[in-house]
Amino acid sequence: MNDGPANGGKTPKKERMRFVSAEQVAQLAGVSRSAVSRSFTPGASVAPATREKVLRAADELGYHVNDLARGVLANQSRLVGIVATRPEVGFRAHLAAALAKALIRRGSIPILINTGQTEDELLAAQKMLIGHRAEAIIILSGSPPASFLELAQRNGQPLVVIGRSEPDVDHVRAGNSEASRRAATAFYESGRRRLAVIGSNSGTPAIVERETAFLSAAESLGASVVVVRGDDSDYESGVVAGRALLSEKIKTDAVFCANDLIAFGLMDVARQEARLRIAEDVAVIGFDDVPESAWLSYQLTTFRQDPLTMAQRAVALMERRLENPNAPPAYERVIPELVIRQSFRP
Repeated sequence: MNDGPANGGKTPKKERMRFVSAEQVAQLAGVSRSAVSRSFTPGASVAPATREKVLRAADELGYHVNDLARGVLANQSRLVGIVATRPEVGFRAHLAAALAKALIRRGSIPILINTGQTEDELLAAQKMLIGHRAEAIIILSGSPPASFLELAQRNGQPLVVIGRSEPDVDHVRAGNSEASRRAATAFYESGRRRLAVIGSNSGTPAIVERETAFLSAAESLGASVVVVRGDDSDYESGVVAGRALLSEKIKTDAVFCANDLIAFGLMDVARQEARLRIAEDVAVIGFDDVPESAWLSYQLTTFRQDPLTMAQRAVALMERRLENPNAPPAYERVIPELVIRQSFRP
């Protein structure tokens, strides 16, 4: 019969994680607790010999300063919230990674909030970040409601939006309309007249802007244009939209896709189901230049959004707002570069 643990049948209490404390460092170094604190505070007064003893003891014990506690005492933190819907998908994943890298480089702590686009979801994310005294919020997607902006302003919390414009909010946007008009012109000048654009019913500002600008430019040139939309802006939607487009009686000889994931779905349908040759039978231009665009399976001609550039611009706007909370809103527009590969060569 098993009587349980050797301590009389009682389940041993789980040991709580214990980090090395400043007091332990002080004891090992033979100095006061305040000397340890001053040794790790930039600009604080401490004798060089004392600092050397403290640093040696800290290294031996594996001690690190409790930045969270310091932030609480100062009523602020180095946390920066990155709010995104489906941050693992397409260009958004690379932008989130670039933002995290840029924030870490400046000494901030990025916190990724994977949320939806409804007001309740966004406000819940914001309240979490305010509760943790995040110094700023960067939104990659979604439309922040007025209450979201008001809550940020009341708490003095800077807000930067990427991919859309909002009144009285700092934002970074790609040159969607410029790129889309260039795509239509490039198709037309290469002799393509039966054009199509594949957008998305997701209705995000960037997708809508690309679709609208391409359609307007193509029609002004005198080309015929078919508009097809998938439910979302992902690969599966590209497959569905591609099937719908290629089943039309009017044969399309060039397609502008609102992003690369849509383009990949279209290209696979064109080759594997419609038995069309990419570029010869139907030319394709995408948008984003995610790494898969250069894969041998796709070799997609596309407009490049540089995630590092956009991240740096967003962080610069955030720092500007932190330094001058009352400055007028700043807007950054990054014009994408056309990267030419095999799916269409002007």
